Amino acid sequence: MPTEEEPFKYAIALTGGIATGKSTVSKLFEKEGFSVIDADTIAHQVLNDASAEVAGLFGSEVLHENGVDRKALGAIVFNDAEKRKALESLLHPLIYREILRLSRIEDAKKKPYLIDIPLFFETARYNTYKVIVVYATQPQQIERGMQRDRLPREEIQRRISAQMDIEEKRGKATYLIDNSGDETQLHQESLRVIDEIKKDFS
Repeated sequence: MPTEEEPFKYAIALTGGIATGKSTVSKLFEKEGFSVIDADTIAHQVLNDASAEVAGLFGSEVLHENGVDRKALGAIVFNDAEKRKALESLLHPLIYREILRLSRIEDAKKKPYLIDIPLFFETARYNTYKVIVVYATQPQQIERGMQRDRLPREEIQRRISAQMDIEEKRGKATYLIDNSGDETQLHQESLRVIDEIKKDFS
């Protein structure tokens, strides 16, 4: 376990893959009284704050009146690994700094909380000791992603391929929430893991 001085003392990373149901799980945990630090929400803010730097890397066509056009930017970076790395190099340190600030506030409460980090394993930046992986099979990811994001199959497959394979993530989980079934199963799985976490932190 982490020492008293380390950050993320009471943090549990929440991760998964594209369209595995992580957002639904996050909401279920919030309903059960858990605080959730959402890396995506922070990333959106950081992205807009860094819009000038983003335009410098990718051109002014990725901007609109409200900041960065995430759809246009996504079409670029998901099709070019080098450009994706350049964006991550810019954003990830800024995102980390804000998550670290918020985690210190949560750690002071001395009870477990979640940090929702889609690319937890890929970035290997967060020194959390416990990880929840929300799991669905890759065919389910593709079908659910197409339905949710209204993108063609090839585009969803490309985005899934840009992340660590969900089966590998499954093997790295401290707590596994299986979302290969229906909503009832997902709810039961989430409550089961919440009980485990409460025992582990009691």
